[in-house]
Amino acid sequence: MSIIINLDVIMAKRKISLNELSERVDLTLSNLSILKTGKAKAIRFSTLDAICKALDCQPGDILEYADEKRTAKE
Repeated sequence: MSIIINLDVIMAKRKISLNELSERVDLTLSNLSILKTGKAKAIRFSTLDAICKALDCQPGDILEYADEKRTAKE
């Protein structure tokens, strides 16, 4: 997939645990873990909004686009 999820990086910078973020955004631990590990196929804007509010960040801090063709050549 060409979308990289940097949720774990932002969480580490903010020193917040998965449990605490789960409570703040009202999302189950399992769903948040799937997102954190990059296994999610989609994310709702309302979920992204809640995460950004909780972590005081921008969506671009969490989501990153990487061209698979370019990455494979490098």
